[in-house]
Amino acid sequence: MREHPVLTHAALDTMPQTKTLDHFRSMLVSAGALEFRDEGLIRLEREVDKAVAAHRLVEHQRALRGFVDWHLMRRLRGRLNGKPARVQQTQNVRVHLVAADAFLHWLEGRGASLHGCTQTAVESYLNSEPPHPKRCSAFIRWAARQRYAPAGVKAPAIRWTGPAGPHDQDARWAVARQLLHNDSLPTADRVAGLLVLLYAQNASGIHRLTTDRVTKDGDSVLLSLGERPIRLPAPLDALMLDLIAARAPHTVLQHESDWIFPGRSAGQPIHQSQMLRRLRAIGVKTRQGRNTALFALAQQLPAGQLAKMLGVHISVAVAWQRASGGDWMAYAAAIAARSAARARTPKDSTTGA
Repeated sequence: MREHPVLTHAALDTMPQTKTLDHFRSMLVSAGALEFRDEGLIRLEREVDKAVAAHRLVEHQRALRGFVDWHLMRRLRGRLNGKPARVQQTQNVRVHLVAADAFLHWLEGRGASLHGCTQTAVESYLNSEPPHPKRCSAFIRWAARQRYAPAGVKAPAIRWTGPAGPHDQDARWAVARQLLHNDSLPTADRVAGLLVLLYAQNASGIHRLTTDRVTKDGDSVLLSLGERPIRLPAPLDALMLDLIAARAPHTVLQHESDWIFPGRSAGQPIHQSQMLRRLRAIGVKTRQGRNTALFALAQQLPAGQLAKMLGVHISVAVAWQRASGGDWMAYAAAIAARSAARARTPKDSTTGA
């Protein structure tokens, strides 16, 4: 640090990147000594630089850099709108990077290149059980569009067609009842688990919930996950209020924050991986629990209401409703008829007068 009398992110970046340094940096950001920056994206950019530099062929370096920077990262930054990236979002970029990187190394190992890649080579690689085959297919299609690969090369696009795996409602409710009534479990774990099992939330969204999402309406406690607040049932409403009242950061530097689930780094929420470990410890299988909750809710609610309440995209809500047997088309037709009736009402009333 002697070469850097002014403490900056750039100065810290020249030091060995360890967990101790990460914690020290977060404390400085929390205290206002350093400006905030998205460390998740910074770490991802370092991984991209390392992966690109590991390729022998310049064309492979350019293709991998272009795919990540101009296809994946540009779309991600457009969605963030200045907000920090969620762990799930950076992980999505990371698995695309791993998939593309592995395919390019496979080509290099056979003395081939992306520019001279054949359809036979693509099919041979995809049939060899590579890491993340769907993401690799996305890279190959992008490379063909951008003329890094021959235009005739194709890779299958596999789209989600509905839920996969069993949906055990009895198991879901058994774990939910335990979380609702077992006072020996930590309140934070109970609340997080119930948000998964009752409202189909995932850890990437739960760990970044802030206190302004929770409001009181008389004796009711409302939680805003999407556009339409949800009225929390008892005893979850009391658990949520207790959690907000008792929350405290687990850091040496005590820093007040708005996170409902504060983490160990000053001013930061609990890390997603830590939340996942804690949920597994109390019997909550987040993927299966969320899917089962979505399957059940899609049977009970129109897709429009489901999207507004849970904060999911309308296309996701529609897909789950179709998969669960819900009648989305009937709901859409009813909304259209209701809108048409409202539009006719002023004219009809004027004519009648």
